[in-house]
Amino acid sequence: MSKRHLYILAFAIFAVSTAAIIYKWKVLQFPLQPDQTVQVWTVQAHIEYRPQRPANVLTLQLPFLTPGWIVLDERFVARGYSKIPEREAQGREVQWATRNAVGEQDLYYRATLVRSQLEQETLLPELLPELPTPPTLEEPYNIAAQELLEQVRERSANVTTFARELIRRIALSPDEGARLLLDRYARRGFGAQIDDELRTRFLVDLLALRNIPARMVHALRLPEGGVEGTARIETWLLVHNGLEWTLLNPRDASEGLPRDLLLWNVSPEPLLATDSAVKPALMFTVSFNLADAMAMAERRLEVQDAAYLQWSLLSLPLQAQEVYKVLLLVPVGAFIMLILRNIVGIKTYGTFMPVLVALAFRETALVAGIILFVLVVGSGLLFRFYLERLRLLLVPRLTAILILVVLLMALISIVANRLDLEVGLSVALFPMVIMAMTIERMSVAWDERGAGTAIREGIGTMIVAALAYLVMSWDRLEHLIYVYPEFLLWLFAASLLLGRYSGYRLTELFRFRALAREADPIAPLPVVPTAVAATSPDSAPKA
Repeated sequence: MSKRHLYILAFAIFAVSTAAIIYKWKVLQFPLQPDQTVQVWTVQAHIEYRPQRPANVLTLQLPFLTPGWIVLDERFVARGYSKIPEREAQGREVQWATRNAVGEQDLYYRATLVRSQLEQETLLPELLPELPTPPTLEEPYNIAAQELLEQVRERSANVTTFARELIRRIALSPDEGARLLLDRYARRGFGAQIDDELRTRFLVDLLALRNIPARMVHALRLPEGGVEGTARIETWLLVHNGLEWTLLNPRDASEGLPRDLLLWNVSPEPLLATDSAVKPALMFTVSFNLADAMAMAERRLEVQDAAYLQWSLLSLPLQAQEVYKVLLLVPVGAFIMLILRNIVGIKTYGTFMPVLVALAFRETALVAGIILFVLVVGSGLLFRFYLERLRLLLVPRLTAILILVVLLMALISIVANRLDLEVGLSVALFPMVIMAMTIERMSVAWDERGAGTAIREGIGTMIVAALAYLVMSWDRLEHLIYVYPEFLLWLFAASLLLGRYSGYRLTELFRFRALAREADPIAPLPVVPTAVAATSPDSAPKA
């Protein structure tokens, strides 16, 4: 297989893993740091009223379509009331009902929200446009309305600019005709005072006269930085231009969804309705706090895409998750060993034994782990040399060494316990089979290649295990590998590229440094002339 094919494969793996990491970071909002926090808002709607009769029914509109925000949790508090949440095509609502309402009544709805970083290409694509019933205006109000709409049309180019110009003529600089229509609108059942809600309803009716779908929506301000306290509900105007919805501010004609605005409901129904003549008071409060970013990301996935969460490591039981937090670090240690062996040139016993020793160091700490390792392996080597004189076969000899290792672990633990050294109790976490195999391999290397080679490879094993431990014990790396296991594909691609490396190792450059110091080329050997005497039978001396 050509090197070009290998390079393309490695680049493709790297590109796919990078794309997955960026998607999980930017879109799914998985944190890059283990202690990262996110801001969480808590919005509370408080209904307070004094009933005039025991039986009462109240209906509150709930958040339904909230672009830019995600509702993570909802709580309802209403003692003595039945709660019936309902969902319709254009909104959600909760209905509270009771037969025994006496005295002051308090009902609460609480929602926990977090920002959504998903880019909204279109605002509220799920909401279908519906044309409200145009109002019936008598003279002279009909003439004033038609004249106003015609003037607005002359100063606009499309539906959005038409609606913005109409807002400017009504809210910012109303003329005599606009004031006449507002006064008429206020006297026909909506109250004598012109407020934001009345003005927004008036704009919806005027747009209906020109067959433009529009609706009034309620919204709350959730400012960045967490300004806690009472919040005031605002009315906004949604206008459909034939392709998508446009959100307009009926107070200043600005366009677009502000970052700190939460659309509470888009339903045409009243925000709060009751079946009695009493008018309940509706108050909103906003508070904020900081929460764990990883927990919020999991909760966000449960709300947005439960299927993705079911096919990830986050869906495993907690015990299995703790195991994988350690197992996913094994390839990191193996890659460090690859660099130290193939690039640096450090000799070790086995391929993955240093990684397993590094995992054991995570329980015992580095210094204590090295001391315990040297103590157990050194004692095992002495016993192994004694067994060599008995001329045992391989399997019985390994079994005897394994038994000795277990007894040594137990003895060290007992001594450490008597000396009040807690670190000695962790020696039992060392892989017993690996320890036994290490003793056997060191003894064989000692016999075949000498004590120096055996000791050098043992020291190399400790160096690799120590460096792997330092990297694998980094909390941030453990978090990154567990949350973004796609990082292991980076190591996979790098391993493929290093698999073709056959150059000098760093230790070999140091080993052959004497050859590099010889700057002069080797001189050619001198040519020694030789005289060859031609002899023949005729010229030979005669006997």
